[in-house]
Amino acid sequence: MSSSSPANHQPPSRTSSPPPPQLPLHKIPGDYGLPFFGPIKDRFDYFYNQGRDKFFQTRMQKYNSTVFRTNMPPGPFISSNPNVVVLLDAVTFSVLFDTSRVEKRNVLDGTYMPSTSFTGGHRVCAYLDPSEPKHTILKRFFLSSLAARHDKFIPLFRTTLSDLFIAVEDGVSEKGEADFNALNDKMSFAFVVSLFSDQNENISGTKIGDEGPKLVTKWLFCQLAPLMTLGLSMVPNFLEDLLLHTFPMPFSFVKSDYRKLYEVFYTTATAVLDEAERVGIGRAEACHNLVFLAGFNAYGGMKAWFPALIKWVGGAGEELHRQLCDEIRAVVKSEGGVTFSALNKMGLTKSVVYEALRIDPPVPFQYGKAKEDMVVRSHDAAYEIKKGEMIFGYQPFATKDPRVFDNPEEFVGHRFVGEGEKLLKYVYWSNGREIDDPTVENKQCPAKDLVVLLSRVMLVEFFLRYDTFTVEVGTLLLGSSVTIKSLTKASYT
Repeated sequence: MSSSSPANHQPPSRTSSPPPPQLPLHKIPGDYGLPFFGPIKDRFDYFYNQGRDKFFQTRMQKYNSTVFRTNMPPGPFISSNPNVVVLLDAVTFSVLFDTSRVEKRNVLDGTYMPSTSFTGGHRVCAYLDPSEPKHTILKRFFLSSLAARHDKFIPLFRTTLSDLFIAVEDGVSEKGEADFNALNDKMSFAFVVSLFSDQNENISGTKIGDEGPKLVTKWLFCQLAPLMTLGLSMVPNFLEDLLLHTFPMPFSFVKSDYRKLYEVFYTTATAVLDEAERVGIGRAEACHNLVFLAGFNAYGGMKAWFPALIKWVGGAGEELHRQLCDEIRAVVKSEGGVTFSALNKMGLTKSVVYEALRIDPPVPFQYGKAKEDMVVRSHDAAYEIKKGEMIFGYQPFATKDPRVFDNPEEFVGHRFVGEGEKLLKYVYWSNGREIDDPTVENKQCPAKDLVVLLSRVMLVEFFLRYDTFTVEVGTLLLGSSVTIKSLTKASYT
C-alpha cells in the first residue's frame, strides 16, 4: 500500500483518447470447456486453485486480451448458464452501463438470481431492467425519498459516527486495538434505520441496534454464498464447494430474521410507506423494496466500503493525514461547521474518497445481457458480441487500467485534484461512472451521491478528532477487515 504523493505534486495523469473508429475486428478468445465440467473447473480455479484476481490475470495474459470468454461461478447446479464474455479494461467496461444495449433483468448477482422468497416474493427494483414499468415507479420513489431526507444526512451521520469513535477510542485504550468492522456494522445499521424512520432518534444501543447487523448479515450471506469462499483451511475445498456453490441456500434459514427486519421498517418508516401508497406502490411491496434498499444496497455497501476507505487512508501514512487535517480543519473553521458547502471546498478530501473508490470499488462485479448484436472496442481492438450473450466486467481491473491511470496499483491521494478531475469518468463503482447521475432510465445506485457525501463526512469527523492513526488489515467474506491499532488525538483545541 503506497502513501500519497506530496501536497505540492500533481501525479501525472492520462486522459485516454477515444479509440479510433476503425479498429481491427478480433474474434473473442477463450472458450467454455466441456459442458458441466468446464464450469466446474473454472469455479475451482476461481475460488481455490488461483483465486479471484489471478483467475482473471492469467487468462488476460494467456489470450493477450482484456476481452475473453470464460465461465463465472456459481455454475452447476445454481446457474443454468455460466458462460460470459469478460471485459477488463476501462474502455469496453462502460458498455455495461448502457441500458440501451444491455439488459439488466435479474443480473444483480450475476448468472443466477436468489429466490424471491428473500424479498417477500417480489422482484425488487435492483433486479428490474429500466425497460420494465415497475422499475421507473420504484426508482423514482427511492430518489424522491432520499431527496426528501437530505437535511438529515449530515447531522444524523455525525451523531452515529460519534458513537463509533467513542467505541473505537475505548477499544484502543482498553485492549490496544479496535475492531473497526464490527463497530462500523452497528453504526451503519443505526444510520440506515434512523434515516428512514419517522423519528429522528438514534437506535445505537437499542436491542434492534445491537441485533440488526447480525440479522442483515445472515440474510446477505444466504443470498451471496454462491459467490463466496470461507477460506477455512480445515474445510476441504470440495466440501465447501458442495455446501456453498452447488445448491442455493434455502430462505428458511433466515425466515425469522427477515421477518424481524421487515417489521422494523414497517413500523418505523410509516411516512415512507404512506408516500409509496400515494404513488401507486402496494405497502407490503414498498416495504420489501425498502428492506432491500436499506439492507442489501445501503447497509451491505457500507459494511464493505467504510472499512476499505479506512484501510487505504490509514495505510497512506502520516503525510497524507497531516494534509487532510490541515485542509479539513481550515475549511471547517472558515465555514463555521461541517456543511454541504464546506465539504465541497475540500478538494483533497474529495480526491481521497474518489481514489479509494477507484482502487477498491465496493461492488466488484457488473453484468448485463446483450440486447442486440454489438461491437465493443478496447484500446487496441474491436470484438463482436452476439445478442443474448452475458457480459461480465470485473471492476477492480477496469478502474486500475494502466492505459488510463499512472501507477494504477498505488493509492495516490491527490490523483483527482485539479486537472486530475478529468479522470473521474473512469471511476466506476456505483453501477455507473462517477460523473453520471442516477435516473429512472439507468441502473446507477439511487444513493450514489449520498455514499460520496458520507465518505467525506467520515474523513472530516475522523481528522477533526485525530491527527493520525495506524491500521492492521486482513480479508473477510465481504471485503477487508480493519483493526485500528493506534490513534493520536488532535493536537489543537
